Amino acid sequence: MSDLSELTGTYTLDPTHTRIGFSARHAMVTKVRGAFNEFTGTAQVNGSDPSVSSVEVTISTASIDTRNEQRDGHLRTNDFLEVEKFPEITFRSTSVEQVKDDVFRVVGDLTIKGVTKPITIDFDYEGAAKDPFGNHRIGFEGSTSINRSDFGVTFNAPLETGGVLVSEKINLEFEISAVKNA
Repeated sequence: MSDLSELTGTYTLDPTHTRIGFSARHAMVTKVRGAFNEFTGTAQVNGSDPSVSSVEVTISTASIDTRNEQRDGHLRTNDFLEVEKFPEITFRSTSVEQVKDDVFRVVGDLTIKGVTKPITIDFDYEGAAKDPFGNHRIGFEGSTSINRSDFGVTFNAPLETGGVLVSEKINLEFEISAVKNA
């Protein structure tokens, strides 16, 4: 395994260089992609012993953005995210495991609409760099799939031709740039 001990420290997600996105099938024929534009997150990274690392992320549900205002408005209602009652989605890791030199498996509790379920995300370590402002950055990319019904997001509409309007399976996508705290 690579020596990542120089990465040890506390990191904050950089919201201007991080994307927390998703995709879902629409009408059984195409994907709708979106992202959450407002979130905060921290990671405690231990490069010598990744198993004691941890991650916490809080996402503003009202910041959902699919590039269609009418759809975003519907996604904010009780049919989907119910943002007035549930303003946040949270993730808290319960374990981190280095499974390859550049792959880290993060297991944790995802809470959507007050329902908490364990999920697993494999993150590819994309590297570390010192940016032009002297900040130490690390990058990770990962994805996982969830069933939205497991989290109480159950709205759907049957299609005349069979199938449903919105898939149960939601792909979650993470492109992370985090800055080491001073």
